[in-house]
Amino acid sequence: MSLDSLARTAYTEDHEAFRQTVRRFMQEEIAPHGAQWAEDGIVPKSIWPKAGELGLLCPTVPEEYGGLGLDFGYNAIVDEEAAYYGGVTTGFSLQSDIVVSYIVNYGSEEQKRHWLPKLVSGEVITAIAMTEPGTGSDLQGMRTTAKKDGNHYVINGSKTYITNGQNADLILVCCKTDTEIQPAYKGVSIVLVEADREGFKRGRNLDKIGQDEADTSELFFEDVRVPITNCLGQEGMGFIYLMSELPQERLSIAVSAMAGSQRAFDMTVEYTRDRKAFGKPILDFQNSRFVLADLKAKLQVGWAHLDWALARHLRKELTPEEGAAAKLWHTDLQWEVMDKCLQLFGGAGYMNEYPIARMWRGARVTRIFGGTNEIMKELIGRKL
Repeated sequence: MSLDSLARTAYTEDHEAFRQTVRRFMQEEIAPHGAQWAEDGIVPKSIWPKAGELGLLCPTVPEEYGGLGLDFGYNAIVDEEAAYYGGVTTGFSLQSDIVVSYIVNYGSEEQKRHWLPKLVSGEVITAIAMTEPGTGSDLQGMRTTAKKDGNHYVINGSKTYITNGQNADLILVCCKTDTEIQPAYKGVSIVLVEADREGFKRGRNLDKIGQDEADTSELFFEDVRVPITNCLGQEGMGFIYLMSELPQERLSIAVSAMAGSQRAFDMTVEYTRDRKAFGKPILDFQNSRFVLADLKAKLQVGWAHLDWALARHLRKELTPEEGAAAKLWHTDLQWEVMDKCLQLFGGAGYMNEYPIARMWRGARVTRIFGGTNEIMKELIGRKL
């Protein structure tokens, strides 16, 4: 089975033609290297320009800034194919689905002309630094500061769990430009920090339980001076910008979770059909069939909901609560699928040499990043 056998409603023929290009890239340039990159703890920067050349990076960037000017459906296809065929957390989705939207929507003309073509080509890799050691999902509680000194900001603080942290050439740093104002969210700004600025240091490439190939890092800012023109959009509007862009980030997580779930299911059906116990295929046991039948029904519902959410987002109608609900439901489903599929692999499922084991480990974080699923329930609940 493949993603092609699913009857999708969110995509056009142009989307599906693009899918074939993405799939070839994932199968030829990404999947064969996954084990080595996991061992290295990082995806090499050299793969980014190859993706950029094929239009896989930041397809929504307007043509005037070097992009293709396409809709988010093209991003979603990259996410799906990466999760299903690539099997590697490359960091592409962070750049394409999350970071670039901040620059397109809030950046100055100068910032857009300077950075966007480089993001599209893969010449520049980006990260967004929100989370701090003591705050987690509570973005209003951040302690990193950017204090004015003449026509510069002086940035001090630390961030952690930052995707693309080792590779990043440009970091969007969420910080307090005003520590006194109340409510606290009005003091948050987003400031662009180039990785070659004096006082910026990368900490450890963090040792995670999954997604071993992703460079997730600590970042430190010690009297880092940047021009005030590096502020993204208006000073003090950072929290509002973050809240505005989070629905797309959460939809992106849901897309990857759904495609990863389908991949695990398809692999498990194939394994239980071939593997024998007590003289017959594991799939012939009623328990195996019932577990897989239940998962198949939930996957069917999942794809229908995902296409509904994608269609809503393409019409610019997806609400923050709907984005939160998509992230909550699809990542919960992903964990259920991964766990039940691993069980059907038996002892083999616990061995890292089997893809299901690596997928199971990698899936654990999706209920945490992008805002924990408990926070998603809180966001949905506030609008009841």
